[in-house]
Amino acid sequence: MNTLLATARFGTTVARLAQLPAPGVPEIAFVGRSNAGKSSAINALCQRRRLAFASRTPGRTQALNFFALGREDQPAAAFLVDTPGYGYAAAPLAVRGSWDHLAGRYLGERTVLRAVVLVLDCRRELTELDRHLLGFLGPATPVLILMAKSDKLGFAEREKTRRRIALTLDALKRSNPLTLIPFSANTGLGLLEAREWLVRHVTE
Repeated sequence: MNTLLATARFGTTVARLAQLPAPGVPEIAFVGRSNAGKSSAINALCQRRRLAFASRTPGRTQALNFFALGREDQPAAAFLVDTPGYGYAAAPLAVRGSWDHLAGRYLGERTVLRAVVLVLDCRRELTELDRHLLGFLGPATPVLILMAKSDKLGFAEREKTRRRIALTLDALKRSNPLTLIPFSANTGLGLLEAREWLVRHVTE
């Protein structure tokens, strides 16, 4: 495992854009629908059990959680940023709207945002809300799409799903560099490849 991700630790929580750390080191944002497996993915990638955790009430947590990378006795070398889950039907309209105001603006305006990791439940594939999310990103922002919970599918079905998602992405005609990886926090499927992608994009 790469030692940089192994240093991940809680940095700060941001509830308003004015609270964002001063731009400096690279940041990679994690995004995804509520219950897609985003917290589990972050914990698995950093080999930590409780680095990131889901709210007991999906859709209620409306903050950006910054996890610092690098030696604790030195300033952070990079940040992983856990954004609120989106798309939870029972969340009040005001709460759902605040996602666009905080996370959406962060994704579209943050100058040190180096890349984005989109975590999707492979059994639901790419939803309309995921497409909406991609619309916030600048055209050059690299995106890693993790097909979370891929262990729930057999190999043949997983490959069919991967091809369908790839075709859907092609149809969107996004200019973003896109990488698609079948992933499972439970079995470790795709972990090494995803870790290498993350480290490459915060150290290049």
